[in-house]
Amino acid sequence: MSDQRVAVVSGASRGIGAAVAKQLVNSGFLVAGTATSEAGAASISESLGANGSGYVLDVGSSESVLAFYQKLTSDSAMPDVLINNAGVTADNLLMRMKEEQWERVIDTNVNGLFRMTKPVLKKMLKTRWGRIVNISSVVARLGNPGQSNYVASKSAIEGFTRSLANEIASRGVTVNAIAPGFIDTDMTGELTEDQTQQMKDRIPVGYIGSTDDIAAAVVFLVSDGARYITGETLHVNGGLYMS
Repeated sequence: MSDQRVAVVSGASRGIGAAVAKQLVNSGFLVAGTATSEAGAASISESLGANGSGYVLDVGSSESVLAFYQKLTSDSAMPDVLINNAGVTADNLLMRMKEEQWERVIDTNVNGLFRMTKPVLKKMLKTRWGRIVNISSVVARLGNPGQSNYVASKSAIEGFTRSLANEIASRGVTVNAIAPGFIDTDMTGELTEDQTQQMKDRIPVGYIGSTDDIAAAVVFLVSDGARYITGETLHVNGGLYMS
C-alpha cells in the first residue's frame, strides 16, 4: 500500500461527483468512488485509471455502507478524506408530496450522511488528520418551491457540518460544506433555452457554473492550505446567494 492519502467520493459516476473524483486523482489522492450500479462503478474505475476504483454503494442502506467500508478495510484503504456527495431529489409541492417522497430524500441525503461519516472518524482521529466535505446546495439558504424535502435535507447537512466540526476540530480533522448554485449537469441540461436564460439572468456573473468549479473548491478544502477552515459552508454560485 502506498503512502498516498485515500479519498472516498460518494455519487462519483457523473456530474459533480465525477469531477471531484477526477480532480482528487489529479491532485495525488487514491480515490474510491461510489455508484448505485455495477455499470456506474465500472465507469468510475475506467475514468480514474490506476489511482481510482469504483464501488457499488447505496448510502440509503446501512448494510451496503457496512459492506463498502469492510471492503476498504480489507484493501487497507480506509479514507483520510470523505466527500459526501450522493443525494436524491423527489420534487413535489408539499400539499401533494407523498410520505415516501419525503422519507426517501431525508433517508438518503441526511441519514446517508450519518452512515457514511461515522465509520471514517476512528482513523481520522487516531492519525490526527482528516477532511470531510459535505455537498449542500444554494437552495438550503434560498428555499425552492416544490423541494421542501430536498431543501430540508440540505439545511440539515449544513447544521450537521457545524456540529461535527465542533466535536473533532481539536484532533486535526476539518468538516466543511460546499453549496453549489446552478451548475451545468445532466439536470440543467434538460432545461429549455428560455429556462436556462432565466437562470443566467439571476446569476451576477452571468453564466452557469461547471462541475469543475465545485471540484476545485473541494480540492482546496481537503488541502493542507485549508487546515484553519472548519465548520464553514462555502458558497460556489457566481454570486447568486451573497450571505
